[in-house]
Amino acid sequence: MGATSDKITGTANEAIGKAKQGLGEVTGSEKLRGEGLIQEGKGHAQKAVGDAKQAAKDAADKAADFAHKKL
Repeated sequence: MGATSDKITGTANEAIGKAKQGLGEVTGSEKLRGEGLIQEGKGHAQKAVGDAKQAAKDAADKAADFAHKKL
């Protein structure tokens, strides 16, 4: 998965997780609240992976640009 896909999927998981937590609170379902917390956490992690991939790509692009300028 690419950086952008990771970020989009992470954002979706965060939103779904928050919705599950809210639904769990309204219905009194601890299980649903817990699932929501886990899914939201998964979303945060996916976004972090996407950010790391983007940072690595940006660094590689800068290094390549620098190398081309030296040639």
